[in-house]
Amino acid sequence: MNNKNVLEFEKPIIELEQKIEEMRALSDSLDISNEIGKLEKKVNDLRTSVYKNLTRWQIVQIARHPERPFSLDYIYLMTENFIEMHGDRAFGDDKAVVGGFAMLEGKPVMIIGQQKGRDTKSNIYRNFGMMNPDGYRKALRLMKLAEKFNRPVITFVDTPGANPGMEAEERGQAEAIAKNIFEMSRLRVPIIVCIIGEGASGGAFGIGVGDRVLMLEYCWYSVISPESCSSILFRSWEYKEQAAEALQLSANDLIKHKIIDRIVPEPAGGAHRNHKEAAELLKTAILDELKQLEKSDPDKFLEQRIKKYSAMGYWEG
Repeated sequence: MNNKNVLEFEKPIIELEQKIEEMRALSDSLDISNEIGKLEKKVNDLRTSVYKNLTRWQIVQIARHPERPFSLDYIYLMTENFIEMHGDRAFGDDKAVVGGFAMLEGKPVMIIGQQKGRDTKSNIYRNFGMMNPDGYRKALRLMKLAEKFNRPVITFVDTPGANPGMEAEERGQAEAIAKNIFEMSRLRVPIIVCIIGEGASGGAFGIGVGDRVLMLEYCWYSVISPESCSSILFRSWEYKEQAAEALQLSANDLIKHKIIDRIVPEPAGGAHRNHKEAAELLKTAILDELKQLEKSDPDKFLEQRIKKYSAMGYWEG
């Protein structure tokens, strides 16, 4: 792992791991296997303790980790014969969203995901994972194509929000998101939504309506980011940690409130520590959910989705 990308609470773990590597380099000339074993146990115990007691703000930091696997990483690790499709057939090709047909353990599926970059250049190219109206229309075009060929839809949510720029608003950002929500609710094929990083606001929900909503262990999903919430309430970003706690945006919070259906475990230390294992864990969960959904009657998808999302909130008159 790049030391520049080490989070503050990860530093004691990384320091111990580096010591183990240094000791292994000496193990050819010295018998220090017992010492290495003790140190490895200490690292495992420390990692378990740290990740068991993460604050919600620390979870937000993990979800934003630049070495975390993104949509294309999961697609290439989980599937075969991915054929990326481009454009919304109206304006252009939004690079913040990728999608196309692929084979998942022999099952043909449509996969659509929000894509970020790992450095400044690629982030600018991907617009930091913030979709434009043409991105939502591109996603909807692919969903309709999946419906035409009776293929399940899998979406990967990972965005700080929809593009808030003036051009996006002029081209109908709100309408594009609203139309996606409407059309996804009545799509006649199974939809599995996977939150793999950040899930912020309508930008996430524009590809986030599904029969099953899965969420990786160290992700966040909320109507607003902690920084924006703090800025609105306190006119400052200084209270972002308190805002994160109040928003209850972690996977454990959301499963309790029935916003999501399943928490997918991550490798020890987070998905950024082991992309391949993270993809395998997510793939297993998706296949399990697909197996259940394939038994469902397409005529009842709309009714089931209305029931599912109506049960998510309540109010007192």
